[in-house]
Amino acid sequence: MSQQYSAAPAPTTRPDPAVATVAQRGDWWRDAVIYQVYPRSFADSNGDGMGDLEGVRSRLPYLQGLGVDAVWLSPFYASPQADAGYDVADYRAVDPMFGNLLDADALIRDAHELGLRIIVDLVPNHSSDQHEWFKRALAEGPGSPLRERYHFRPGKGADGELPPNDWESIFGGPAWTRVTEPDGTPGEWYLHLFAPEQPDFNWEHPAVGDEFRSILRFWLDIGVDGFRIDVAHGLVKAEGLPDLGSHDQLKLLGNDVMPFFDQDGVHEVYRQWRLVLDEYAGERIFVAEAWTPTVERTANYVRPDELHQAFNFQYLATEWDAKELRQVVDRTLEAMRPVGAPATWVLSNHDVTRHATRFANPPGLGTQIRTAGDRALGLRRARAASLLMLALPGSAYVYQGEELGLPDVVDLPDEVRQDPAYFRGAGQDGFRDGCRVPIPWTREGSSYGFGAGGSWLPQPRAGAS
Repeated sequence: MSQQYSAAPAPTTRPDPAVATVAQRGDWWRDAVIYQVYPRSFADSNGDGMGDLEGVRSRLPYLQGLGVDAVWLSPFYASPQADAGYDVADYRAVDPMFGNLLDADALIRDAHELGLRIIVDLVPNHSSDQHEWFKRALAEGPGSPLRERYHFRPGKGADGELPPNDWESIFGGPAWTRVTEPDGTPGEWYLHLFAPEQPDFNWEHPAVGDEFRSILRFWLDIGVDGFRIDVAHGLVKAEGLPDLGSHDQLKLLGNDVMPFFDQDGVHEVYRQWRLVLDEYAGERIFVAEAWTPTVERTANYVRPDELHQAFNFQYLATEWDAKELRQVVDRTLEAMRPVGAPATWVLSNHDVTRHATRFANPPGLGTQIRTAGDRALGLRRARAASLLMLALPGSAYVYQGEELGLPDVVDLPDEVRQDPAYFRGAGQDGFRDGCRVPIPWTREGSSYGFGAGGSWLPQPRAGAS
């Protein structure tokens, strides 16, 4: 590796009355700083090389010492891990690699004692292909009621050998996979906007909505303070699943309303969810991962009877340019004002190149970058960008390691990569692994304090420049 880490400062166990006060406020989320933990890369408690919930729990005093108000945990549910846990097999269970439900309960309780709130990821657009519903849908064959809970369709062509429409997967290739029926013959196709192991739910089927309202209550009863909604813009598809009529569809994302993204029907789903959330005391919140063409359309997700916050991806994607930054800040504040929602500000997360690396490279390269660039320049700009973000009115999201100015690891060997998009052609660049490398806690040791058993992705070696 040709990069070097900086270690996290020592944790503190001193209580911070300011943090506790903010956490107790009814409108705490309007100006909160929320810290994203990617559990597999945060802290490993048992030395197996994989971060876990007990590792997160052990580092809660450090997060309190940073002064954050809440912690957002990326998925830790039971999963085959085809897409790092965003392929959920059981929404009410913890994957053994991360611990168990007792560990989740203990983490939430400890966080609350420290004045921290816990937000968990929810993945409603798709399940794992190992979800019980999907396995039964395959086993029962065409006409199964379970198939109606996903998007199964006959193929086109003389023998159904062509996909039902021309939609492309975000990870590359067709958005459809043909199944082999129980009798061994080629059969129907199912829709997956991401990996084939992630079949999309059919949100027109009432059982899907019923199930997710039940899942919300399950975790709210355990004590979580909110949900980050993965692919919040993707649940509802255009009626009839019409052809898009073009290729290179990824280039169109974010520029227009697509037949599979940002359909108006998603808003009724969230109105129903809001009714559930409002049954619970303590001002629980929803946060939308909604990639939309404009901040004005993003504002639709945070109307008073829907969600509380939505990530500001227009801000994240803005280049290092003072005029452009000013324009997106002004436009964001203007768009949020009519719906009474706070603006959110975010610079990095588990899906994009860390901004210390983005800002180290020339403009125009997008949000997934393969080169280190000018590290010193990137760090200076990252510090300035973080200062600006934290000074803006509204709520800010900080990705783990951002407080250290961590860059991406851009020279991971091909054989260690795990991003599913890396293995599918004509999709995302597939270089998300670089921002997911386990973070350091010390300046020495085989994994810089991450854990006693190394790390699931290789870290930069000490002393490298």
